[in-house]
Amino acid sequence: MLNATGIFSVMEPAGGGPTEYINHHLHFWQVKVGDSAFMTLNVDTLIFTFVLSALFFLSFWLAARKVTSGVPGKFQAFVETIVEFVDGLVKETFHGRSKLIAPLSITIFCLVFLMNFMDMVPVDFLPWAWASGHEIAGHDPAHAYLRVVPTADLNTTFGLSLSVFLLIQVFGIGHKGVGGFTKEIFTAPFGPWLAPVNMLLRVIEEGVRPLSLSLRLFGNMYAGELIFILIALMTLNSSLAHFATWPMGLMQLVAGFAWTTFHILIIVLQAFIFMMLTIVYLSMSAESH
Repeated sequence: MLNATGIFSVMEPAGGGPTEYINHHLHFWQVKVGDSAFMTLNVDTLIFTFVLSALFFLSFWLAARKVTSGVPGKFQAFVETIVEFVDGLVKETFHGRSKLIAPLSITIFCLVFLMNFMDMVPVDFLPWAWASGHEIAGHDPAHAYLRVVPTADLNTTFGLSLSVFLLIQVFGIGHKGVGGFTKEIFTAPFGPWLAPVNMLLRVIEEGVRPLSLSLRLFGNMYAGELIFILIALMTLNSSLAHFATWPMGLMQLVAGFAWTTFHILIIVLQAFIFMMLTIVYLSMSAESH
């Protein structure tokens, strides 16, 4: 069976049906904290987020350690290109003064990109490897769940957006002071006579920001992951649908290549949008109304 990226798939769902296949791929590796069902950890999301964060940190740390003033190497040139590109965007967009904005923007762009890029890993490869290890350890592979795209988890995107939301408030207070920040909540944009209306509009404005940031990124990455799974289904039990496996496999290869090519653009674009909106929101919080 071919998978969504056109290589042979070795993973079969329990029961062999499309519903079981989709449910298995969309189920997180979860661990409950204590006896309460309220607190549940998506362990796979935490692991991949930590690994990708460490990869980003170590890559840029090594690039900084090996930096030279002469002709740069390929990796140094690549890192410098990213830094200069983001730094230029920050200078054009953020009108205040802060040594934090540029490093924060680079971190957001690179980390979100790396998490998005996990969608390029063949859809069955890592889940199959995890299920195989589960079986070797004597456990039921049908219950070996693994999702590899952290940004396809709403907890990740909402956590990122909440961090940006808190930074917005910190920047606002830092640039305007507590008094100026509080005064703006009740006086902008209609003046002190409409303080309740101003406050209501401010609450709506501030609340929409983390929601829009998190849902936009989550929606795009979840949809991309789901389309890869649906493409992989093209050869799942294709013989039972009276189609030859190889012709369907060829169609799957073409569809997988086309969607992969398009999805690369989405991956980069979503990381860029998240970074740019963060810069814009922080710039707005540092400016007077």
